[in-house]
Amino acid sequence: MDQELISQQDWAQIIALRHTLHAHPELSGQERETKKRLMDFIRLHTKLKVVDQGDWFYALYEPAVEKGKPPIGFRADMDALPLPETLSLPYGSKKEKVAHKCGHDGHSAALAALSLLLEKDRKIRRPVYLIFQSAEEIGKGGKPCADFIQQAGLDEVYAFHNLSGYPENAVMVRDGLTQCASKGLIIRFLGKETHAGAPENGRNPAPALAQMTLFAGQLEKEACKSPFFTLLTIVGINLGGRNFGISPGDGEISLTLRADREEDLAEVENRLREEALRLGKQSGLALSFAESDPFPATVNTPRCAERVRRAARSLGLELAPMEQPWRPSEDFGWYLKVCPGAMFYVGNGKDWPAPHRPEFDFNDRILRTPVSLFLELAEE
Repeated sequence: MDQELISQQDWAQIIALRHTLHAHPELSGQERETKKRLMDFIRLHTKLKVVDQGDWFYALYEPAVEKGKPPIGFRADMDALPLPETLSLPYGSKKEKVAHKCGHDGHSAALAALSLLLEKDRKIRRPVYLIFQSAEEIGKGGKPCADFIQQAGLDEVYAFHNLSGYPENAVMVRDGLTQCASKGLIIRFLGKETHAGAPENGRNPAPALAQMTLFAGQLEKEACKSPFFTLLTIVGINLGGRNFGISPGDGEISLTLRADREEDLAEVENRLREEALRLGKQSGLALSFAESDPFPATVNTPRCAERVRRAARSLGLELAPMEQPWRPSEDFGWYLKVCPGAMFYVGNGKDWPAPHRPEFDFNDRILRTPVSLFLELAEE
């Protein structure tokens, strides 16, 4: 990045913005103040067009010359996690059991920094959309933004995520699959509650839940034999309580399904549903199914991934190999279904705490790297 484009005072404002966002986190779908802070910052410091889209917003840079070139987009997420702030930080979360423990405050600050640079860089000769998305953590924010970028005719779209376990400021990017598809599946068995002294008068779903648990384990073993990654994780089993006079009448099992390929995810889900229906019929239990947090696979366009590598080399940044996709899901996959683009990663440091851990905080020392890459990609 040309050091003349952004002053130390500007960087101080960006860091202060990141810390303010960290101090005032908001959960998925509730990012009203976060959105307002970011919109106000861009309106105060730039002449970019800022457009409120309800749960999310975008800022648009339009060059004064050479109009007609296809637009490019960059995306950041804004939501925090339902986790406590366990670090002693001067800018620590002011909300109980809500904190930016995935680094979305840093992602948003990086895109806000880019907004300061666009009007100063005379090499930018095409429209640039800065997309500030809500509700990434629950998989609900990406699809509306993807619909928008398709309508707006974006030619390419990029995003980054901080990633621990890699050298600080190293850049990682994969061709093709880079993050898995996933979804939550809740299976509820509905029987009949009765007195624990006369269990024959009721229908306790405990045996069906036990068999469902064993079936999920068998599916997991079968999946291990596939050349494509598939994972089933039981995240909850609920049945009855400590009332020793009651034989419960309903119970549920919750699973997270994860796979490299969306068709494998659908296959595993179908088999779980079929087995649940069989067990329900066998035991005289009614059933209900519910889904939660659906994420598509995030699949990079190879030529766009190569553009990231080329930009990193041009900036003298370290490119680190990323042998396997990152297992956590990312709803940027919706964007890549309708527009060429790439998700890349910036290393927090080999020993930096992992995102979604209470001891995590975004590493301010890596903030210049994604901003520099975004700017380089916009210039090409």
